[in-house]
Amino acid sequence: MPIRALSRGRTWLFPPTIEELMPEDHPARFVAAFVDELSRADWARLRIAVDGDPLGTPGYDPRALLCVWLFGFMTGLRSSRRLEAACRDQIPFLWITGWEHPDHNTLWRFYAAHRLEMRELFRRTVRTAVSAGLVDLAVQAVDGTRVQGSASRARTHDAAHLQQLLERTEAAIADLEAQNERGEDPPPPRLPKELARAQGLRERVRAAIAEVDAGTSPQQQVNLTDPDATLQKTRDGGYVVGYNAQAMVSSLDETAAGTTGLVILAAEVTTAADDHGQLASMIDAARELTGQAADTVLADAGYHSGPNLQACADRDQSVVMPEAQAKKLADPYHKQAFRYDEESDTFTCPKGQKLRQVGTNRRKRRPIAWLYRADRGVCAACPAFEACAKSRRHGRTIETGPDERLLQKHRAWMATPEAKKVYRRRKQLPEPTFGILKERQGAGRLLLRGLEQVRAEWLLLATAFNLRTLYQVWRRRRKPDSAGPVAPERVSQGYPVPLPLALPC
Repeated sequence: MPIRALSRGRTWLFPPTIEELMPEDHPARFVAAFVDELSRADWARLRIAVDGDPLGTPGYDPRALLCVWLFGFMTGLRSSRRLEAACRDQIPFLWITGWEHPDHNTLWRFYAAHRLEMRELFRRTVRTAVSAGLVDLAVQAVDGTRVQGSASRARTHDAAHLQQLLERTEAAIADLEAQNERGEDPPPPRLPKELARAQGLRERVRAAIAEVDAGTSPQQQVNLTDPDATLQKTRDGGYVVGYNAQAMVSSLDETAAGTTGLVILAAEVTTAADDHGQLASMIDAARELTGQAADTVLADAGYHSGPNLQACADRDQSVVMPEAQAKKLADPYHKQAFRYDEESDTFTCPKGQKLRQVGTNRRKRRPIAWLYRADRGVCAACPAFEACAKSRRHGRTIETGPDERLLQKHRAWMATPEAKKVYRRRKQLPEPTFGILKERQGAGRLLLRGLEQVRAEWLLLATAFNLRTLYQVWRRRRKPDSAGPVAPERVSQGYPVPLPLALPC
């Protein structure tokens, strides 16, 4: 076939406008529509002055700066320098800014000043989707993912290593001070860079030692770069210095939305190494934002515990959640195989022997447990002793707590076909969500430091994720074969929720 002529000096008789170069259904247009519908009350909640100051040099329009950050988080551009480059040479960003070119300092100052308040935008995306009837609220799934922080594992130390580092730093400071005193030149007006860095390191090490000594660090280890970051175990068995990011996810109602998609209904970041303590708070957060409880919440075995089942029972919340020890239930001598008699307060083992209460067990941060044992001689003479008992001294011991009945009831519920069927939906909710966040939006590594700042970053990532989903609905409704943008009744959760989905096409 013939080859088209290549000419990099081609010109237009009438140059096109930036508006002509932007497709009508481009996601940048949806982001701009979302921001343009913010009311003055919304801007006040964000603590952003949209009118500017009549005095001084004109500044960039905050609507453009907010759009730049939202669209950047949607497309995986999350650093101010990369966004500065995009505002110079990418058409969507040029259109968003009206052909302005904010530099990275301007972009960063805006982000640093308002990112904590930007979490209000996440609430807005959730309430927009819910008020438009787009979300299937019957089933929600919660999960956590370990996200690497902006810190190196090599700078995570325990008390012993911190003390050694402090001693080496003190020696280095003494040596630098001695070198400065031996010189004949007058003392400099500022500390030499080497000495200033060493003194700064000493202060950070002292603060880290105080944190470890006070017991405020969950793992008795502190990272000198980001003191809030902790060692998090990943699925492949390794460790990263970072945070435990949580998300409660639901799917779109395909009938109402006209397309498939996922919506994050609640998002949080913690320093905890496991998920046990997050279930109740995530359920409450999703209920507060959506205005109603889910019919069923799905959670993996990392959330399973008696207190969590009690918390769900207190909230009248149905939960489908397998046990971490599910494989052990097949053991013929598992505690599940021992029958309990409430009248005599005894257990009967599979061989017909009685286990009676012999005492209690008190453990730190765990409720009291009651211990049941058979006579030692009976256990020793039992042919199943090796398979059943763990202690030759005491024989078989059963430990049961105040949540035992809930555990038994939930175990029976999880064995039903209905529970197994609905639990299979869990893989379709949080796991694809985390995949999109990490692969498409660049959330595999956090850029900020400190728990509060990381929370703001994760919530803005969740906001951008929801905007990606809402954009698909908006784009679908613009198609000629669709029913058109019908504005449903707006549901208010304390303030009106505009619907950019229903903007005129």
